[in-house]
Amino acid sequence: MTRSLASFSFLALAAAAAVAASSPLAQAGPAATITVSHALDIARPSETIVLPWSEINRVLPGALIQRIAVKDASGRVLPYQVTNIAPLAKDPKNVGIAYGELIFQHSFAAGEQRAVFTVEHIDTVAPPFPVKAFARFVPERLDDFAWENDKLAHRTYGPALGAPASSPGAKEVLVTSGLDIWFKRVPYPVVDRWYNKGHDHYHKDEGEGMDMYNVGKTRGAGGTGVWDGKVLYTGKNFSGWKVLANGPVRAIFELSYDSWDAGGTPVSEVKRFTVDAGHHLDRIDSTFTFAGKAGIEVAVGLNKTPTDKGQNPAIKVGNRAPGILMQWVEQASNGAMGTAIVLPSATGFAEDALNHLVLAPAAAGKPLRYYAGAAWSRAGEILSGQDWERYLLAAAARDADPVKVSVSATP
Repeated sequence: MTRSLASFSFLALAAAAAVAASSPLAQAGPAATITVSHALDIARPSETIVLPWSEINRVLPGALIQRIAVKDASGRVLPYQVTNIAPLAKDPKNVGIAYGELIFQHSFAAGEQRAVFTVEHIDTVAPPFPVKAFARFVPERLDDFAWENDKLAHRTYGPALGAPASSPGAKEVLVTSGLDIWFKRVPYPVVDRWYNKGHDHYHKDEGEGMDMYNVGKTRGAGGTGVWDGKVLYTGKNFSGWKVLANGPVRAIFELSYDSWDAGGTPVSEVKRFTVDAGHHLDRIDSTFTFAGKAGIEVAVGLNKTPTDKGQNPAIKVGNRAPGILMQWVEQASNGAMGTAIVLPSATGFAEDALNHLVLAPAAAGKPLRYYAGAAWSRAGEILSGQDWERYLLAAAARDADPVKVSVSATP
């Protein structure tokens, strides 16, 4: 009997999680105290807490990622992640200087505005935690790039899919910089599994979810373009990719798009995606490069016709401050789905033949931040358009009030 590498990886992670849950991590030295606060009264589920590793190193000199435990106030061990400063960063003395950020999560209850955590030296090796955020290039499926967390999966399209076929019908051809959605109803990773089981199977819900979202030539759920007031100018398939961090709590990657003609102005784009466990929206920072003008007006879009054929959907579209563009789509089958853009710097809304749009100015070389994502009623969390709107309003409020983090030596 043989198993795929992905199967072994999944089993290994499950075993590691069991070990982590059953084996207490003995403290072997001093600890750092992390205090996190915010000013909102609402709940903040799966709040991602990020702090420079240099702050941990300041309090715990020489701390290494495999020899620490992050604990909440009750002593519960939390999954954590440590990034590198750069892919080629060196640590010749093995003291942790090449680490970039410590990342973990806490779910703030409504009214809970302060939480305290510790980072401790341990005398054992910390096991790996289950991966809840993941991204990868998929060359075996015409250069897709796919990513997911425990709520949702996505993909977008690379050079091989956009290249002309050598002969008619030789392969699928699609030229678009739109973003696709794969709806999930399970918390574990599915990207590798769905690609492995064949292109057609993930268009049916076999218990884990399905690909039922339509992109085509549209912006999909969160693609960008340059808006001149009447015409939307868009790029082609991504031309390059780079993974900067890959779970278990947060995945970060970049996609680059070659220059396109935006009404006489050549424009190129680099998108940085930040994908956090527990969230229905990904953070996207788009940086545009152009010359000859002070700025451009960027449009972020949602496909006006996002469903499969035969669904006869009832689509409700809403827009409201601060820069929330949302859809709630009731389908004939396959449940209901919501899609959304949250663009904090938005100045207005528009539409073209294919897309609903939210607009914001962008300067050359300066990132434009927005959030894009979706929810599915069959996942059992967000069941109505009202639920979806409440979620989006809370997400906008959280963006406007990021948590504050401080680090000190534990007394």
